[in-house]
Amino acid sequence: MSEYSRLRWQCRRGLKELDVLLEAYLSEQYSKAPGEEQQAFVDLLNLPDPVLLGYIMGRERPEDEEQCRVIAHLRQTPRN
Repeated sequence: MSEYSRLRWQCRRGLKELDVLLEAYLSEQYSKAPGEEQQAFVDLLNLPDPVLLGYIMGRERPEDEEQCRVIAHLRQTPRN
């Protein structure tokens, strides 16, 4: 399984809202992002859904600045 395929699989979560945002970031932003931001995205994918959703909804803030940058990108992702 390629790295991209593995990440795409990890983007499939229990919440449709997360699926849409994560998959959009992966397909539109991930390959253009600097290595540190890519790693922050991977780290975010390893978090439980409630924590990740809390970050995206702004109820909580990650301590890691690169993760904050990814969350900002996720918040700006158009929701179709």
